[in-house]
Amino acid sequence: MQDFKKLMVWKKSHDLTMRVYNLTSQFPREEIYGLTSQIRRASASIPTNIAEDCGRKSSAEFARFLQIAIGSTSETEYLLFLAHDLKYLGSDQYVQLEDMTTSVKKMLITLLKRLETQNPVML
Repeated sequence: MQDFKKLMVWKKSHDLTMRVYNLTSQFPREEIYGLTSQIRRASASIPTNIAEDCGRKSSAEFARFLQIAIGSTSETEYLLFLAHDLKYLGSDQYVQLEDMTTSVKKMLITLLKRLETQNPVML
């Protein structure tokens, strides 16, 4: 078991979530139970799954939660795209969040590949 707060991918995904929460607070009020809620849940799911899998003992469970986090990253990517197209996010805000999301996704994929290389039979 390891401390998830020491993982760089967790730190970056937490920063992404904090930024999403900050920017979505400016979304239209009628989106509070729609896009605002959905994008916040998707982004928060990334560091949540990383933290949850740090409490697991097997590589297979760890890999499963990393895959879920990668899926949440893809969901966040789309929802950011939608928010930009709806003009809820400016271009600069969107590019910043897109870059952060892409960085987190690459880190998750790298970690998953490293895990698969170290323990191919267990996965």
